[in-house]
Amino acid sequence: MTEEAEVEINPYPKSGSEQQAPQFLRDVIFHGKFKLLKALTPEENTHCQNGLFFQDGQRRVDYVLTYPVKKPGGGRSSRQSVQLLAENAVACSLRRGPHNGGEDLRHHQAQRAGNPSCPQSLPMADLEGGALNGHEDHKAFRREEFEGKLRDMGLELEKEEVTKIPGVGFVKIHAPWNVLCREAEFMKLKMPTKKVYEVKQSSGIVEKISSLVSKVLEPLHPQVEEHQPKNIKHLSHTFSREKQHLFDLSDKDYFFDTKTRSSIVFEILKRTKCKAKYSMGITSLLGSGVYTAAYPLHDGDINEESAEPNDRKLLYEEWANYSVFYKYQPIGLVRKYFVGVIVFLYGCATVDDNIPSMEICHPKNNITMCPLCDRVCSYWKLSTACGTARASHLFDNPTTVFFSIFMALWAAMFMEHWKRRQMRLNYEWDLTGFEEEEDHPRAEYEFKVMQKSLRKDKKSHHKMEKLTCRDRLPAYMANIVMMLLMIGVTFAIVFGVILYRISTKAALHMSSSSITRNHVQLTVKTTAAIINLVVILILDEVYGAVARWLTVLEIPKTDKSFEERLIFKTFILKFFNAFTPIIYIAFFRGRLVGRPGSYLYVFESYRMEECAHGGCLMELCIQLSITMLGKQLIQNNLFEIGIPKLKKLIRFIRSKQGAFQEEERQKKLQRYETDHFLEPFAGLTPEYMEMIIQFGFVTLFVASFPLAPLFALLNNIIEIRLDAKKFVTELRRPVAARAKDIGIWYNILKGVAKVAVIINAFVISFTSDFIPRMVYQYTYSPDGSMHGFVNHTLSYFNVSHFQEGKETLDPLHLGYPVEICRYKDYREPPWSATPYEISKEFWTVLAVRLAFVIVFQNIVMLMSDIVDWLIPDIPKDISLQIHKEKILLVDHFMKEEQRKIHILESRVSTGSKEVFSRSNNNITTMTHSCSQLHTKCTKASNASNDVFIVQS
Repeated sequence: MTEEAEVEINPYPKSGSEQQAPQFLRDVIFHGKFKLLKALTPEENTHCQNGLFFQDGQRRVDYVLTYPVKKPGGGRSSRQSVQLLAENAVACSLRRGPHNGGEDLRHHQAQRAGNPSCPQSLPMADLEGGALNGHEDHKAFRREEFEGKLRDMGLELEKEEVTKIPGVGFVKIHAPWNVLCREAEFMKLKMPTKKVYEVKQSSGIVEKISSLVSKVLEPLHPQVEEHQPKNIKHLSHTFSREKQHLFDLSDKDYFFDTKTRSSIVFEILKRTKCKAKYSMGITSLLGSGVYTAAYPLHDGDINEESAEPNDRKLLYEEWANYSVFYKYQPIGLVRKYFVGVIVFLYGCATVDDNIPSMEICHPKNNITMCPLCDRVCSYWKLSTACGTARASHLFDNPTTVFFSIFMALWAAMFMEHWKRRQMRLNYEWDLTGFEEEEDHPRAEYEFKVMQKSLRKDKKSHHKMEKLTCRDRLPAYMANIVMMLLMIGVTFAIVFGVILYRISTKAALHMSSSSITRNHVQLTVKTTAAIINLVVILILDEVYGAVARWLTVLEIPKTDKSFEERLIFKTFILKFFNAFTPIIYIAFFRGRLVGRPGSYLYVFESYRMEECAHGGCLMELCIQLSITMLGKQLIQNNLFEIGIPKLKKLIRFIRSKQGAFQEEERQKKLQRYETDHFLEPFAGLTPEYMEMIIQFGFVTLFVASFPLAPLFALLNNIIEIRLDAKKFVTELRRPVAARAKDIGIWYNILKGVAKVAVIINAFVISFTSDFIPRMVYQYTYSPDGSMHGFVNHTLSYFNVSHFQEGKETLDPLHLGYPVEICRYKDYREPPWSATPYEISKEFWTVLAVRLAFVIVFQNIVMLMSDIVDWLIPDIPKDISLQIHKEKILLVDHFMKEEQRKIHILESRVSTGSKEVFSRSNNNITTMTHSCSQLHTKCTKASNASNDVFIVQS
């Protein structure tokens, strides 16, 4: 291995399109980009392509691997050690079996292999004299063996160790045409055939309306060039090497786009195995530090005006730009360039905030209320809670019920719409009929299976080992214990915030400032909600790491199983983290208080907090709004952009440590070097999790915060552009992955929608005053109005019955002595036969509340099922198009087969005439030369005729 970049010899012949002059106009129109001009010199060629191609300027870089490189030192250089390892790895791989590539490459590599011993048998002691220590030698050994295996698979590799990034080496990987065809057949990729058909539009008034709507919405569509008209579609079919004549191979360079090429290479990298003890694939090698990164390349620059047109730049202008926030997403181009990035959008709705005159704010109202805390709090007038009551009535009014029903039906319609949208995307993206195959076992799973096999006796070595439930039992127990522990931590933190509210309220009531005393409730509620938000943000990161650790302990067999288990654990922990404070305020606060003279205490000194007279709905609204908006602004927006930029800056600074001269810093980095500084793509799980939690905020407690859908809509408008900018500018290009749906996320969404119906029923019934008002109006009101409702909900208490040491220190705070105070509850008065016992009104209201929950839940569930039944999962036009394509595809197959048979028959007919002519000439010659050997000539003539008959 020399100091220059090592370039592998291409053993494959060039395709016809490579040997012909590029058709400039066709490439610009159909591919939206300028094709490589092969007339340039190699230096100009390399300069123009900016690292997207090999040094020869022809083979595209489909994937890049990076690894650490140390400067040579000592007796033997690191390059010499690596070269020795490489030669032995290639030589051994050549002797193990046939090569998938050409004979020239095998001959070339066999000549370079100077050591006849295989790398597996090479003693590591021979490398101890080098500059690399034993650990680095071991990594280099594994690296060279893995790369030899990749060459065996037919991939072409080119190494770059002399780069502008000190300490980092690059392995550029190219997949030639035959490898792409082979893997496309293995992966069952659907590719466009030669058959193009026109999708007929609807006729009559429907077509006119559709055309009018399209013209009106034209400004909302992104300015993305379409390769072909929207009503023209290619028939697609699973690729087969034996049926290449069915596909449009006029331009092999672009038949497989860059997204497909990178996914094919990644599939090879995942399943390529070295030694059994090294486990399988690139994932294991990345985890053990053999390679530091693996990623496909972005297809160009986005900021330079002189940059050639590319899909990434187009996405930056039409997707990741805030100036196009009002436009639809270019989902087709996103699908072409990235793995599918799905963002959920929510509709918004508001309620009528017409506030009737309330008894609590009446100027003649002079109700004296009992103290809200012991000792430091005093008696207070109910009229002082007028502002809070008015604000609560914005969300606690009769329209809340109808709004909750509407949101429940909206959630059901959203799920149905998503199923239809999902089916339409499957059709447009040629995923109909796609069935996910069994994924490759994970490296960690194979390693554990191997360890289990080694623990068995020799007789069981030939048996197929696998991990059973008994093997995973310790991990399952650890999962259960840790999940319960983390949920317990969440409850403990919520309890700590409760103690903060209680103690802070008492402290603020002792303040000498009248302003502070007058705003105690607002101060305590707001600060407690902010503390909850900070804790939620911190625990979200902790719980994400804990969920991953617990999933690793389980050792799932496949990546899909790993992802589903990780998603489920993360969702459970983050759901409890986000909604436990809200659930406490909605269903528990104010119900575990007791009554004056017999309050419930925590640690014998902290009196449980109660709701304000307007109810806990206003506090629930404050907590929900601060948590939702805080998570959206801080976690979903600032963190998503700030953290990748910070990591990119740190990676860039670290790369410049050491001897990195100024003139080298001024040089333009190649594309594979530039992408090295970007943040690795970590999957779509965080993006989906944000939307699921937001979906919970929108649906679960929408009765208490009707503006949640509006804020969700505004957040998603911003979130789309933030995510787009992150994917285009801050992250490495992800590897495309096929999926027929969103997997476990749909089940989680459906579960949240079902739970939302139940929670909203309980919020309306138990948290709001809707049921007590309705019971009073239709049962206890003398005139059927709401006059007297507030007095009806307040009970009486004799202040002489306070516990000793719990009475107020300032009994004359209102300017007169108080003998009877009021508190919110349904209890008998002190002068009754059963003082302070629960009254019959309480049981009446409780019965109506429970009945409302049952009726509300069943009605909404029934309506949701009706919506599900009325709306078909597959749009009618899509089902018709799928049926039509099947017919057209069969017809296309038959025509191509008939054309192929006709061509073969023509060739056979032409060949028969040539054979007949040659046979006659041979017979004449043999008859003339064999005049003296009549018997032998006759046999020869017969034999010649036999040959003719067989060939014809």
